[in-house]
Amino acid sequence: MTQPPKATPRFKRRYALVLLAALGLLAAYGLNLHWKGLLPRGEGFVLWKRFFSAALSPAFNYESTSVPAGTPPFLLVVFRSVLRTLEFAVASMGLALVGGLILGVLSSHSFWDSALGQGRQGTKLRNRLRIFFRTIAALLRSVHELLWAILFLAAIGQTTSAGLLALTLPFTGILAKLFSEMLDEAANEPSAALEGLGCHPGVALLVGRLPIAWPDMAAYGFYRFECALRSSAVLGFFGFQTMGYHLELSYNSLHYREVWTLLYALLFTVWGLERWSGILRRSAVR
Repeated sequence: MTQPPKATPRFKRRYALVLLAALGLLAAYGLNLHWKGLLPRGEGFVLWKRFFSAALSPAFNYESTSVPAGTPPFLLVVFRSVLRTLEFAVASMGLALVGGLILGVLSSHSFWDSALGQGRQGTKLRNRLRIFFRTIAALLRSVHELLWAILFLAAIGQTTSAGLLALTLPFTGILAKLFSEMLDEAANEPSAALEGLGCHPGVALLVGRLPIAWPDMAAYGFYRFECALRSSAVLGFFGFQTMGYHLELSYNSLHYREVWTLLYALLFTVWGLERWSGILRRSAVR
């Protein structure tokens, strides 16, 4: 009599998602959340109406009537802020991808099984090394990038390095966790066949298993790049010359049409990256 197939990790994740959704609804009930609390009232409704009505007429020039002489045109400022935001996102993700890949491989079961073997003698050492690197990844991603920004601003000041470190460290920890899981879940048959032919276990892992996991790793890397773009924009609220910096200035001055111009610029930038990453993802799968 044949035994029923075991539940796959993907099938188990479905149950986990259902459980998380149920816990979310229970938490909302415990916090007394209600849809009426989302509706603005009094002066808040006036502000809400003014803000969203400005979305229909975004600014192409400064709303202020007193602009100092020599000030760059508003659209040029928007363009420069988009470039600055992209620079932070590209630099931080480039560093995070390298660190996340290295830390992800060192955090995976498959790497240490290949490096130290699966015998009893190497079990304790293998587990200790894997837990050590997984702990490093967990510590990096447990602190939000905004908290990292506050820490580095206090430690080294408002420098480019502070902003890059604030984004790179948590993204490195996040990528390391996902990369290690994707590597462990990849099919083991090709690397096992290479080892059977006399190939070194580490080389067999990189040649036989990593290419199988690479499309999923690349797809998730593109998604995290979009997250890095939004996070680098938020860094502007800490004084960095990204989009958030100009958003805060315009919002505090009640120049909502300028705010919407910046938001539209960010929206189209994210949309363009999504289209570009979609093309790259499809080419990676082929």
